[in-house]
Amino acid sequence: MTTAIFGISNDGLNLVVNLLILMLVVVWLALIVYTYLDAKRRISDPFLVGCATLASFIPYLGTAVYAIVRPPEFLEDAHERELEIRAAELRVRQLEELTCGGCGYPIEKTYLRCPQCQRRLKDPCPSCGKPVDSRWALCPHCETPLGGGERARRRKAPPARRKAAEAPDGEPSAAARKERSAAAEPQQPAKPKRPQRSPSREPDPDPRQA
Repeated sequence: MTTAIFGISNDGLNLVVNLLILMLVVVWLALIVYTYLDAKRRISDPFLVGCATLASFIPYLGTAVYAIVRPPEFLEDAHERELEIRAAELRVRQLEELTCGGCGYPIEKTYLRCPQCQRRLKDPCPSCGKPVDSRWALCPHCETPLGGGERARRRKAPPARRKAAEAPDGEPSAAARKERSAAAEPQQPAKPKRPQRSPSREPDPDPRQA
């Protein structure tokens, strides 16, 4: 005779209760496995995956809490979304390169000027004559140095006025000392000019004095 659960002596009802308890245990174990697999697909940190799996050992409640706080998308979906964003940015960059920045007219990569607004797009290489960008330091066709990198470094360098004001050893140059001495000398106030009266505005002589 089987042992009664919850004080149930009926064999048929006791079997139903046993099956129900077994089903609840199987579902609980399935939820633990589901939580682990789902967290592994959504979370990249192994420590957080382990925490979610341990929380699922709390019957039903741990899996419910994980379902609320889990990331909304899978790692594969997030990676695909990033690739799509990069591809869209690359397409936009290509469209910008194939349109004139002044008038938006469609152009080719080999154009030196825009056929619509005649804006300078690229410069010819001094060696092979192929179009190159002014910002390039080297021609990609014939490997001729262009000096575009030097111009970019000059733009980032401090102004030339500071270089002229200081000597190579860090001391101020003669021109800078001359400017400082001229600025330090006190300036004398300018003398006010006496207004000149035109002959037409002079008063007529008094006839009694004559």
